[in-house]
Amino acid sequence: MAHIPDGVLSAPVLIGGAVVTAAGVALGLRRLQDRAIPRAAILSAVFFAGSLIAIPVGPSSVHLLLSGLMGLMLGAGTFPAVAVALLLQALLFGFGGLTTLGVNVVNLALPGVLLALAFGPAIRTTASPALRAALAALVGALAVLGTGGLVAASLALSSSDYTPVAAILLATYLPLAVAEAFVAAAIVTFLARVDPQALRPTLP
Repeated sequence: MAHIPDGVLSAPVLIGGAVVTAAGVALGLRRLQDRAIPRAAILSAVFFAGSLIAIPVGPSSVHLLLSGLMGLMLGAGTFPAVAVALLLQALLFGFGGLTTLGVNVVNLALPGVLLALAFGPAIRTTASPALRAALAALVGALAVLGTGGLVAASLALSSSDYTPVAAILLATYLPLAVAEAFVAAAIVTFLARVDPQALRPTLP
C-alpha cells in the first residue's frame, strides 16, 4: 500500500507532503541536466511498469519500488521521475490519489534520495565489487523499509485508528526489502562494469 488513496490522510499530512514534494521536484528539475533526461524518463517508465505488478502479502500487496536504484542514478531527479509516474498511475488506473500525490511521492522518493546521498559516493569510488554490491543491496533494502516507515507514519499521524494497520503494513515490506536488495545489487554491479557513468546523478 505505497499508493495511499484519497480520503485517508488528514489535511496537515497532505499539506506537509505536498510542500516537501514541491520542493523536491523543484530541486530535482534544477539539478537534472539535459543529458540525464532520457535516463530519468527510462527509470520513471520502469517504475511505472513495475508498480503495476503487485504481489499479495498478508492484508496488503507489494511491488518493486526501485527508489534506491533511482536515487543512485538520478539523485534529486528521483522526485520528478516518481511524481510523473504516480500522477499517470492515479489518472489512468486509479492507483493512489490526486490529493495524496504529494505524500505518496515523498514516501517513495525521499528514502532513495537520502540513502543515495549517504552511500552513493562509496558505491561509485570503491574498487571492491563485493563491497559495491553489498552497499547497493543495503541502499535497496533500506529504501524499501524507509518507504514502509513513511507510509506507516503518514497513516498513524492522520489518525490513531490507523496505528494497528500501519504496523501490519510495515511488516509486509520486509520480504520486498530482501528482493530489492538483490535487484539493486545485481543492477549496480552490472552498471559499474559496463557503464559506470550511469551511477553518477550529475553527468560530467
